[in-house]
Amino acid sequence: MAFWGRRTREEQGQQDTADTELSRRARTALVAADERIRATGDELAFAAAELGDAATADLRAGLEAVRTHLTEAFQLHQLNHDEVPDTPEELRTRNARIVQLCDWAEGVLDERTSALQERIARVRRAPEILQRVRADVARLRERLPETAATVERLAERYSTAALQRLRMTTGEVEQLLDFAQHSAGVSERRRAAGKPEDANLALEAATETVRRAESIIDEVDGFEIEALRAQTTLSDVIADSRGDLAEARRGSRTGAVDDAVNRLEAALASVAAGTRRDPFADLALVSEANAALDAARERAARPIPSRQHVQHDVDTADRSIGVAAGLINGHRGWIGADARTRLAEAQRLRAEIGGVPDSEETREHVQQLARRTAHLANEAVQLAQRDIDSSRPDNDDWGWGNRGRNQGGGGGAAGILGPVIGGVILGGLLDDIFD
Repeated sequence: MAFWGRRTREEQGQQDTADTELSRRARTALVAADERIRATGDELAFAAAELGDAATADLRAGLEAVRTHLTEAFQLHQLNHDEVPDTPEELRTRNARIVQLCDWAEGVLDERTSALQERIARVRRAPEILQRVRADVARLRERLPETAATVERLAERYSTAALQRLRMTTGEVEQLLDFAQHSAGVSERRRAAGKPEDANLALEAATETVRRAESIIDEVDGFEIEALRAQTTLSDVIADSRGDLAEARRGSRTGAVDDAVNRLEAALASVAAGTRRDPFADLALVSEANAALDAARERAARPIPSRQHVQHDVDTADRSIGVAAGLINGHRGWIGADARTRLAEAQRLRAEIGGVPDSEETREHVQQLARRTAHLANEAVQLAQRDIDSSRPDNDDWGWGNRGRNQGGGGGAAGILGPVIGGVILGGLLDDIFD
């Protein structure tokens, strides 16, 4: 009996200690939560002054919910200290509930305030950001003459179909830079007038417009490099294709092989005609015809693909991904999910190719992956081109024969600035921006 009595006393002592600790935690949590509510109220006032009421609506709603639910915690604390005696179980249950409510309140306020920290920091850096926007505008204007010369050089060397991937003129870039500079001024004026929401939206429009203008200029340089690479790859593929044709004529002939030979010969004749060509389209045409001949010969003899053939297919896949990525990344806001999904899948397959060891047993698999990668990337280009075409106002081709068409008038500016503004609803700013 003495043993059991001692054990009961030890367990009761442990429970009393735990209850005392829980009571202390409940008091501490309640005091901390009450202080946090007061501090968050001050933060909300400052945030509303810097960001506006709409931007701080989530934090305001969260703070109101916390205040409402903590009323229950204060009521439970009051019951613990009134004149009515309570059992240990009642005190334990109330204190546990108080701790739970306070932890929940801290979590809600942490989530809502952290979501605003980056935006508040950005607003406080607004003068620095505006200075950088103006510096970027000046820097990009200095690049425009060189870009214009590059465009002229490309127009002499490549076909109109190839240059459609650029979709730009220096006049359009000028409009974007003018818009960015004007939006920066709007942001300053609206902030001085005590309209932080309008000021922040104008600041966002200015930074995004500069990003878009720089992307267009960089796209010209990138296009020239990618076009030269495509021409180099095309020369290799043409030489490889002529060798394949010679081997196909000497090897076993089937109806499928004959059809593939005729198709490849027609493709080679097509790319040899004319001077102003589209190297990307030519590369795709010859590569696909070459791949069809390889497939026909494989079906006839099932030989192991050579390392050179596989490498050509991998190079073609790389070029195709480069073209698709340049087009899609350079037209953010215009391109839909279909093109982006195909590009992402092509990039995933290309990464998978890099992890396959180089051996005779894996060449056929790598070749299939490379061809599938190139096919997806080419599809991404076609879908992106479709999205760009459908986004142009009134099917207006910004192309190379109508360079002066968008130099004036609100319609041209709105068409160009559409992908810049995107989902940003400037509201009352539009009258000021386009005045």
